[in-house]
Formats: sequence, structure tokens, C-alpha cells
Amino acid sequence: MSTAPKYALITGCSKGGIGHALAREFMSRGYTVFATARQLESIDDLGELGAISRPLDVTDHQAICKLRDEIASITGGKLDILVNNAGQGPLVPAIDMPMADARALFEVNFFAPMSMVQVFVQMLIGSGDGRILTISSVGSVMPLPFCSVYNASKAALTQFSNSLRLELAPFNVKVVTVLTGSVKTNIVKPHTLPEHSIYQPMEDIYQERRVKPIMEGAMPADQYARTVVSETLKSSPPEIVWAGTHTWFCWAVDKFLGQRGFDFIFTRMFGLADFAAMVKAGREKAL
Repeated sequence: MSTAPKYALITGCSKGGIGHALAREFMSRGYTVFATARQLESIDDLGELGAISRPLDVTDHQAICKLRDEIASITGGKLDILVNNAGQGPLVPAIDMPMADARALFEVNFFAPMSMVQVFVQMLIGSGDGRILTISSVGSVMPLPFCSVYNASKAALTQFSNSLRLELAPFNVKVVTVLTGSVKTNIVKPHTLPEHSIYQPMEDIYQERRVKPIMEGAMPADQYARTVVSETLKSSPPEIVWAGTHTWFCWAVDKFLGQRGFDFIFTRMFGLADFAAMVKAGREKAL
């Protein structure tokens, strides 16, 4: 059995997030973890636990290259696992999100993981059994209302990861895509609808049906991390891992009912049917 050290690089490891839990789990499995976040103080506890903590803005290509050179000098030029986890998840209706914010979201959620792969792929190939773990979302396959831009960025990431799996297979680099459901993290902050949004009349419904369910009943991050790491480290890991609360529901609706099923369920689940009735009543009153 090989006793060679194993190395994992994880982005987005701030306290309270998925990356933080993944870093702790990989360390518990004997990996030397390179943990990154935009603010170094947000991962200082991981350094105390033995991780090599470094600040990283995943949208800064030069910073990524600099980190690669540093890691290569420590590992002898190899990397066993790259975890693309850093991301953002605003709850904003499509027509209310400024275009600059939408482009910035794609930079973090899609282009940054692509950049990480391009910079570190030779080190992953050099390990002989490299793995790329892509933390995506169930929003990439189901139309969650008021998450349209986030969903789109994760759909792009999911398809990138799926195609990458085929492209890197000849080099024995395995790519695992995680479709993440509800997990207790700090990525989702309390939200209110924009002041001049056409959805403003349903603010109470929005808070009760859309925001509150995400903040409550989610899977603990450490439980999520155990599942994901266990699947990733299998000799033949699955192409897709469903992890987090309610993923069974997403899988079942996607498989058996399709988009029409999602539309029927979400229109009612998130209060859009009630809001449609409000809009209709308002129009009739104005006549």
C-alpha cells in the first residue's frame, strides 16, 4: 500500500461553508490540504488544524498561477485532488439583477473553476490518479425561481464538468460533479426584494416560501462533506453525486416528470400561483 503523501487543493474554504467542511474531512482522511479563501483570516482555524492556508481570489488568473507554482514546490509538481467549490448564490429575480452583477457571478461560479482546471491540470495528470471535484448545484437541473442567473451559472459549470470528465479520461484524471441540495452554509444570506421590483407585492410570500426554506432544514455541512469525500475517493467514483437535503426530490422529478413537473410544483411551492392571482385581481380592479 502506497504511503506517498496525498494533496488536495480546495477553493472557497471560509468558515461556515462547504469548502471548510470538505477541508476538514479531507484532512481527517490523511490528506495535506491547501485551503484557500479571499480573506486569510476566514480560514485561520484550518491552518491551526494542519492545513496550508493561502488567500486566493479565484477570479485572478495570475494569483492562481502563483499559487500553482508554490504548491508545485511543496508537492514535487503533483496534485491529487482539485476541489472547485468557491461560489456565490444570490436570490434575485432575473429581471432585477444588474448585468454587471450577473457577469461577476459567472466569473466566480463558472470561469474561475475553468481557470483553476487549466492551471492545475498538468499537476493532476502528474499524480497518476488525479481527481477534480466540481461542487455544482441541483439548480443546474431544476428551475428554482428567483435563482435564474445562479442556476444558469451552475448549469454551465455542470456541463463543463461533465464534458471535462470525458476529455481528461485518457490521462486518468477522474472528474466528479456534485449536484448540491440544501446545506447549512453561509453562502445564502437573508434577502429582500429590490425596492422597485415588480415582485415587491409578494415580499412576504417571497420571504416565507423562498428564503426561509433555504435557511431551515438543510443538511449539516459536515454530513454533506463525509458523503462527498467518500464518493470521491472510491476507486471508481460516480460521475454524479447527489448530496444535500431534498436531492432525492430533484432527482425523482427530473427523471419522471421533467420540466413540466418542476413548473407545476414550484409555481405553487414558491407562491407564484398566489402572486399570479394577486396580479390578476389588480388588473381587474383597474378596469
